[in-house]
Amino acid sequence: MNHPQTFSIRDIGSMHIGGREVVLGGLAEREVLYSPGNPPVMVDPNGAFEVEQMYVQYVRLAAPKARHPLLLMHGGGLCGVTYETKPDGQPGWQSWFLHAGHDVYVADAVERGRASWARFPEIFQGEPHFRTKAEAWELFRFGADGSWNGSASASSANPGTLFPIAAFDQFMKQATPRWTTTDHATLAAYNTLVDDHGPFVIITHSQGANFAFRMAAAHPDKVAAIVAVEPSGFPGASQESLSALRHIPHLFVWGDHMDSSALWRRIRQGLNQYGNTLRSQGVAVDELDLPAIGVGGNSHMLMMDTNSNLVANLIQKWLANKGLMQKKRPTGPL
Repeated sequence: MNHPQTFSIRDIGSMHIGGREVVLGGLAEREVLYSPGNPPVMVDPNGAFEVEQMYVQYVRLAAPKARHPLLLMHGGGLCGVTYETKPDGQPGWQSWFLHAGHDVYVADAVERGRASWARFPEIFQGEPHFRTKAEAWELFRFGADGSWNGSASASSANPGTLFPIAAFDQFMKQATPRWTTTDHATLAAYNTLVDDHGPFVIITHSQGANFAFRMAAAHPDKVAAIVAVEPSGFPGASQESLSALRHIPHLFVWGDHMDSSALWRRIRQGLNQYGNTLRSQGVAVDELDLPAIGVGGNSHMLMMDTNSNLVANLIQKWLANKGLMQKKRPTGPL
């Protein structure tokens, strides 16, 4: 798809969505030196806090072509920068889909990026998980299981990988600590967002897919379509809630090198079963298996791979075929 070189923007903005007030008490005061040269002060940590909010940035076009705004949801240990400028300096999917005619909303979920943290363990239970380079290298399938050898340059990448390996360290600078105990708060914030500002077409990645699936079940009138890019989980929903999704088309997008990861083989098996369950309830579910159509080399971070524009174009064609662009009518599956 050839995009126009420029586009007209109606407005750019951001907001914090959801959250709640928490009042803490019984914590000890402590002395804090806020800035060198200033005297230390006693800080009382007791009181009221706003917590569990999410952050959303939006760019709205003067003349959008899409029927609904596009919500970009990131995965685990990541934030909205997933869709902004790529680690190798190339434009990301936020820019691509704006050029394609979508208003674009980019989320930082609870505890990520500009959404901010809360005290732990008083509010967030447990401690945050910090992803190592080794975990990212193998989990995101830049290399096979056991291939990390201390640095990207010293490690064996998957043959033909399209992730820009030279930008791996730059990619890891955007890694964000995550909790495994905040899903309820994250889902609540996403539900508030979609309820207040939807309907959205959703592109979601990895961990974010679980939230997208649950949002659609809770607010089926506020989700127009779900594109799940390598989803890593799914809800245990009832047949009744799944049947409410009959008007919401789903597209599952898969990259390459699944055979190099025992974990991803299991994940995909579970998502295949979930897709079949959706189909049994009348939901239109399509699959974009990139290697199966001759597009090899994609990692888990498809929106950062060097062929990310090609993948975005395939998604865009699917959205158009589902009638989600103005002046378009459904013409069948991808």
